[in-house]
This record gives sequence, C-alpha cells and structure tokens, in this order.
Amino acid sequence: MPPTPPTPTNPLVTGSEIARIAGVTRAAVSNWRRRYDDFPAPAGGAANSPLFDLAEVQAWLNKQRKGQDVTDEVQLWQVLRGAYGEDILGGLADIAQALADPGGEESSVLPGQAVRLARRMADESSPGDVVNGLAERFTESVRRAGSDQVTSPRVIRAVRHSAGDLAADAVLFDPACGIGTLLLTTGANRGSRRYGQEVDTHSARFARWRAELAKPASIEVRQGDSLRADRWPDLKADLVVCDPPVSDTDWGREELLLDPRWELGTPSRAEGELAWLQHAYAHTAPGGRVVMVMPASVAYRKAGRRIRAELVRRGILTQVTALPPGTAAAHALPVHLWQLRRPRTPGDTAATVRMVDLTANDPDGPLEPRPEQVTDVAQIDLLDDLVDLTPGRHIDESHRDFATEYDALHRELAEQVQRLGELLPTLVAGEGPGPLDGASVSVADLVRAGLVEYADPEPVSASDQLDTDFLQGFLHSPVNSRRSTTTSGTFRFDGKGARVPQMDIAAQRRYGAAFGALREFEERSRRVAELSGQIAALARDGLANGALKPGD
Repeated sequence: MPPTPPTPTNPLVTGSEIARIAGVTRAAVSNWRRRYDDFPAPAGGAANSPLFDLAEVQAWLNKQRKGQDVTDEVQLWQVLRGAYGEDILGGLADIAQALADPGGEESSVLPGQAVRLARRMADESSPGDVVNGLAERFTESVRRAGSDQVTSPRVIRAVRHSAGDLAADAVLFDPACGIGTLLLTTGANRGSRRYGQEVDTHSARFARWRAELAKPASIEVRQGDSLRADRWPDLKADLVVCDPPVSDTDWGREELLLDPRWELGTPSRAEGELAWLQHAYAHTAPGGRVVMVMPASVAYRKAGRRIRAELVRRGILTQVTALPPGTAAAHALPVHLWQLRRPRTPGDTAATVRMVDLTANDPDGPLEPRPEQVTDVAQIDLLDDLVDLTPGRHIDESHRDFATEYDALHRELAEQVQRLGELLPTLVAGEGPGPLDGASVSVADLVRAGLVEYADPEPVSASDQLDTDFLQGFLHSPVNSRRSTTTSGTFRFDGKGARVPQMDIAAQRRYGAAFGALREFEERSRRVAELSGQIAALARDGLANGALKPGD
C-alpha cells in the first residue's frame, strides 16, 4: 500500500465517508472495490481500514456517474484530517475556537481553507450548529472504530431520558465530560448552570469552546483529573451525570486512601467506577441526583460488595437500569445506569430499589419499560452475601409463579419418594460365605478373553456370557473397592486386581437385576435430596415475600 501521508492538499477518506459522499451504503462501496478494476487504490491506512485519496475518489465517482456534490462539512472534515491526522480532535477544537473568537489568535496548524469553509457554513446556520455537527461526525467515526473515547449517542439518549428536565435554576455537573455532549444536552432547560471537568486536554478544549458557542447558557469546563485534582471542590449539583473511564486501575487509590469522598468505603484498585460514583455523589446537593453509566460487572463483582451494600443500606441507590446490548459504542455487552439520590433529611431515604431490565429491547427502541421489565426490590432482599444489583436477576425472581412452582415440585417429590420404595430389590438372608469368597475370575483375564471391554467410565460386557450389571455391581463391592484404593486414600479402579464371581448367566442376571435396582435407587435418592432443598428454599422465600401463605 503506498505510504502516502495525508496533507491539507491531499485529504484521505474512509470507505464509510465515500459511501456518505456518494449517497450509498458502505456495502455498496465494498462491492465497487471488488467489481471495478479502476476503483482508486488505497493511499494509506491499514489493510482492514484503508484510506483513499479524496480527489481520486471524486474523479472516479464522476466518471461512473455515481457521485454527488461534496458538502462543505465533508470538505471541512477532510481538510482537518489532512492537517491534523490522528489528532483530529485538536483540529475540531481549533475550528471551534476560530468560530467562537473570530478576532483571536488562530493555531498555526489550522488551514485557512478550513476556516473559510467553517465560516461559510456558519453564515448559513450558526457557529454552534457547525461545531455540533463536527462533534457528531467525530462521535460517529469513533463509534465505527470500536472505541469508547466518547459517549455513544445511544448512551446519551438513555442518560437524558433518565435525567428528565431540569429546573430553571438547577446546577448540572459532569466530572468526566469528554467533548461535552452529555453536559450540553442533558435536561431541556437551557437556563440551568452547567459545570464540567475533563482530563484530556483536546477534549476539554473542544468542550470549552462548544460551551462558549452555546451561550446564553451558563457553562464552564475545566481541564484536569477529577479524582486526583478536583477543579470544583465546593460544587454541589442538583444533577450529576457521568460516563466514567472503564477498567481504569490507575485511578489514584494509593494517593487517595484517606479521601473524605469515600464515605461508602474505599474502592479497590479494580473498582475505579465506584470511585467515580462516590466522587459524583460527593458533588450532589441534598435532594440532588446522580445518573451514572456503569459496566454490568460492577453490579456483582466481589470487590465492590461492601460499597454496594452501603448504597442500599443507606437508601441512596434508587434505580438500576440494564440497557440493551449494543448501547455502548465499543462492545455489544449491556451497560447499566445507576441512579442515586442524596437524602434531604435522615428519614428521606429509599426503602426499595427499582430494577429495570431492557436487555431484550432494541438499542434504538423505547426506553420506557414494559410492566414485566420492572420491579421494586426491598432493601432486605438485596443485602445478602452477594449484594447482586443485576436487574435481570431480581425481575426474574419477582415474576415467578411461586404457587404453581411449589405445586409442581411437590408433585414431583411425592412421585420420586413413592418410586424409591418400589425400586429397592427383594433381598433375603444369604447362607454365606460371599460369592467373592468362592471361585472367581479377574477382570484382567476377562479382558484378555475378549469378554470385557473398557468404556467410559467403567468396563462393560462384550459377550452374552457375562451380564454388565453383574460385572459392575461386584466391581463396586467393598472387597474390590479396597483393592482399588491407593495408600493416600484415593479411589482408582484397578483392572488387574478386581475380581468377579464365577456364575452361570442366569445367576448373573439375578444379581445384575438387584445391583441395577440399587443403582437407580441411589440416583433417585439424590434427586429426592435435590428436590427437597429446592422446595424448602422456595417455600421459605414465598412465605417471606407474601407469594405463599399457610393453607387451611
């Protein structure tokens, strides 16, 4: 592949961007590459994500009469990518600054062509619309790359739905605001005051200039690590929204062991998400709420059990929503939204946690749950050894038909118990000595004679002269078990030492029938024990939660 670097005069485009220019699907572009020998060769990128020269692509589209006019936004994006390469976010921040501060000093990297295109677009709409359009394009490009660098549009939609509207004087805070989309779009009221912090320099700059263009809204963004260097130490918000870094073990635990924000417990190194959760809660005013994006595993990981228990015990956690797979940009795993509320008074706490399971829904479908997708779970039912906050587990439990399940288990248990007595073979007093004390033959000899073969897990008869149940019954007799036990006490079948009595086939079958009945008796006894445990646990649970009551 030619190592042609992208330049301002030689912008490169992806297959998806070609599809957008031509007004076709990405699959159509892939088909063109296979069908047409004269389709432009890749000019950069990698084998799995090639880049093409924009001028060559436009010429080919025009020749094939497949092209459409390239919009100013596409041209602007390509010019920025040619100038900034992988640092496209820095280019977006520079364009936002150029539009927000026309008389200010422009970056030396920013091409004049990009400024002219952006200002022409702003004249037709507004500077804010231009910058927000570029932000959407950046988010889409990151999503296609499978990265979680920015919050996906589906997650943003879910957070906005959960947050609802804001009062005119409300304060909103996002401590990991990225490029600012959640901070700018959550809550319908534009008069609210909004504050954000972001560790990445380019993201923080872009978010800051987007906020500048969003006036008259009051929005302020500061750069820095929220956990290690909180730029808003005294801020108390009515709503905190956050999509924190995932699986970040270097969040500063050793430096922050005695931090007062850990009022629910000090998070482990592996539980950085619970550090962000407590940071968000520390910035919540009395009566204020937190809407936090969480990986599904935080709901059940052992390391976070104590903090989850405190959230429930103190009545702080109000709702956990499992979003549909595909909601996050970087993976198909479900993500959760945790909602917290800081009590106004000691008695102003939640007695239950609402569990919502949308994992069976389309990620672009409705966010309001159906009745069977939601349940309110009492604190006492969550505070067990696991403190598992996975919504699906509790919703499945809440929709169980305890009475029907109890009746079914009761019938099966009664049938199994009745059958147990019938299975026991009829046995009478023997005359001694035992069959193995008389004439016997080793299994090794039977194998050599072709009468026995090894199967998984035990030897079986390979002849009509030998009954398999008879063979296996005597192999498990105490005498042969002792011969098959090592000095360490480990049982191991020894084919050379095991012996079986010499009997005619009719006698073998009588013994085999008795051994077979005993084996089935043992298997059914284990099932009876299993059923007994299940029905007892079900009955206790049903009596405690009101699904069952004593009969007359």
